[in-house]
Amino acid sequence: MPKERYLTDAIANDLREKMVFLGGPRQVGKTTLAKTLGVENYPVFTYLNWDNRAHRKDILSATFESHSKLVIFDEIHKYSKWKNYVKGEFDVHNKEFDILVTGSARLDTYRRGGDSLMGRYHYYRLHPFSLAESAGLSYQGQPGDALTFSETTKRFQAIFAQLYTYGGFPEPFIKKNDIVLRRFHNDRLERLVKEDIRDLEAIRDLSSLEILVSLLPPKVGSLLSLESLREDVEVNHKTLTHWMNILERFYYHFRITPFHARTIQSLRKTQKMYLWDWSEVPDLSARLENIVASHLLKFTHFLYDTYGHAVSLHFLRDRAGREVDFLVAYNKKPWFAVEVKQSQREVSSNLLYFKEKLGIPFLFQVSHDAVHDRMYGDVRMMNVETFLSAFV
Repeated sequence: MPKERYLTDAIANDLREKMVFLGGPRQVGKTTLAKTLGVENYPVFTYLNWDNRAHRKDILSATFESHSKLVIFDEIHKYSKWKNYVKGEFDVHNKEFDILVTGSARLDTYRRGGDSLMGRYHYYRLHPFSLAESAGLSYQGQPGDALTFSETTKRFQAIFAQLYTYGGFPEPFIKKNDIVLRRFHNDRLERLVKEDIRDLEAIRDLSSLEILVSLLPPKVGSLLSLESLREDVEVNHKTLTHWMNILERFYYHFRITPFHARTIQSLRKTQKMYLWDWSEVPDLSARLENIVASHLLKFTHFLYDTYGHAVSLHFLRDRAGREVDFLVAYNKKPWFAVEVKQSQREVSSNLLYFKEKLGIPFLFQVSHDAVHDRMYGDVRMMNVETFLSAFV
């Protein structure tokens, strides 16, 4: 396992000039990253968690460790006036100490009133462990260029098998134990609904929200029907949409939209949904698609959050029903497309169709059991371990 997370150096560099906000799912490792950064880069730092009563008192009284060069505010977004608070601390003390804010809700989207923080912070999203990060690999390329893959080894295969079974969240991934995994799932979902969401959102019917959460894992990879979910949960469309948006803000799931271009008749309102913790997905084919989706989302977020590159993740689907699992775009133009198969098959005709229509530079078809890495015309076919080695 790497000693540092993939965002550590970038965050340390940005803290020299601005505050850093670090978002991500509960138990993904935000606090560990923050404290490790403090230990390794600062002579003295202060860690304050809003959920701790004594820490909350210190936050409200602005009582920090003497001579601190870094102050870490954890879960402070639960304080209704948190934006004004951190803005004030930064404006007064930015020459004295750095400020790192972490939270399990989207710190960039919560608008709890007060002055804007624009220009005062950089925002990062911390993802679960991926194959490349676990293997100590890093992305060295440039958006739009050909991807660089590492040769598949038994170590890569072992890491992928571990990720596929236990997910990329640190505790179950590192411990590799089925009991730990089941307890992790139960604990994370319990706290997500009954603590995190309850503390920030005015939801009376938490039991129905729990039902919605239980219905989402089998929906992974298919076109998302909010109407079907609405009927199952027995709430109105507005409420169901609101709840789905809340779960997305709290990093339970993410949705991707179809890529739009004049040369294809895409379905603009359709979406596909995936979970941040793919180990919850019961169907193995859908889980494979989810793990690839998660790696690609982590890659696009990394390029955007760290370097400002306009990279985005989509899928391809037209009105005739032709579909390709993923397309990564750079500056709103296709960069590469990916079709995911549980077993190696003949080249996807849909990949070739969309390449002709959109001029996609690079095409990949990845599978769980592919033995060879080779080109079949314009399509590169390879196993999933090799493919995932190209990212972060």
